[in-house]
Amino acid sequence: MHFISEDLDDYIIKHSEDEPKLLQKLNRETHQKILQPRMLSGHYQGRVLSMISKLIQPKTILEIGTYTGYSALCLAEGIRLEGELHTIDINEELYDFQRKYFDLSSYGKQIHQYVGDALEIVPKLNMNFDLVFIDADKENYCNYFELIIDKLNVGGVILSDNVLWSGKVLESIKPDDVDTKGLIAYNALLKNDVRVETVMLPIRDGLTISRKK
Repeated sequence: MHFISEDLDDYIIKHSEDEPKLLQKLNRETHQKILQPRMLSGHYQGRVLSMISKLIQPKTILEIGTYTGYSALCLAEGIRLEGELHTIDINEELYDFQRKYFDLSSYGKQIHQYVGDALEIVPKLNMNFDLVFIDADKENYCNYFELIIDKLNVGGVILSDNVLWSGKVLESIKPDDVDTKGLIAYNALLKNDVRVETVMLPIRDGLTISRKK
C-alpha cells in the first residue's frame, strides 16, 4: 500500500540507509521460497525498526510473529551486547530457515526462537522487556497487548505493524472479517489506554509506536 507516490517512495528509500547484505539475501530467498513474501518487513521498514532499536538500546526484546526472521535481525541491530531477543512464531516449518539467517548474523547467540501460540508462550517468559514488536494474527493484537503491558518496563516501547491494514480500518467491515475488527479495536485501545502514549505512522501498512508511561 502506497500513501505517497511510488516516485517519492523510491526517493525516500534511496536517501535512507542501505539494506545490509545479509538482509538482502534473506529478502531474496524469502521471495523465492516462502509463501506470502509480502509479510516481510522489507528494506525501508526494516531500517526504521533498526533505527528505533538503536535509539532505545534495549536489553530485552520480544517479537510476536517471526516469519522468516527479517524484522528480528533488524531489531537485533540495536540490542546491547549482553541483551537477548525472544521471537515467537506459530509456523514450525520456518524454524530452520530463521535459524540459518540468525546464525549467519552476529546476533545468533542472542536470539531465542519459540514455536507455538504466543498467547501460551508469553506468560511463561519470566522477564520484562524494553522493546516489543507485534506482527502476528491481527485478531489477537488486543490480547497480546494485555499480556505484555505488565512485562514492559517503564519507558519501554511497543511497535505494532499493519495497523492500517491496507485502508480497511476506514471501510465497512464484513461480518467475518475478524482481522479488521481486531485492528480497529486495537487502535482504539492504544489511543485510550492511560498506560501508554501512542503515535501512528503511515509507514508501509501502518506502524504504531507506543511508549509505556
